[in-house]
Amino acid sequence: QVQLVESGGGSVQPGGSLRLSCVASGIIFSIKTMDWYRQAPGKERELVAASPTGGSTYYADSVKGRFTISRDNAKKLVYLQMNNLKPEDTAVYYCNADLFVTTIGLSRQFWGQGTEVSVSS
Repeated sequence: QVQLVESGGGSVQPGGSLRLSCVASGIIFSIKTMDWYRQAPGKERELVAASPTGGSTYYADSVKGRFTISRDNAKKLVYLQMNNLKPEDTAVYYCNADLFVTTIGLSRQFWGQGTEVSVSS
């Protein structure tokens, strides 16, 4: 059974930093992409940053220059370093991964349970 488990959320003041981590466990043959989404209260879930294997990273305009996505492929980890946090970054952050869990066929998407980030003074 493949699982994604996030950690690292919390409460910080504006201008502070947090680092989110997400580890994938289970039988995984390869990774297509590992990404971070967020969902603020009353809003739709949005893509924050993406790290496709062999491709270019993507950042939402609202986080460019402040957030950095990185991966440790050997450990099947993805990180989201968040600097200069703003109140509008407050949301539940979700790890999403597109994984090949069999030797043939298409990849499948998996979601973590989410970790809360709160930015306020």
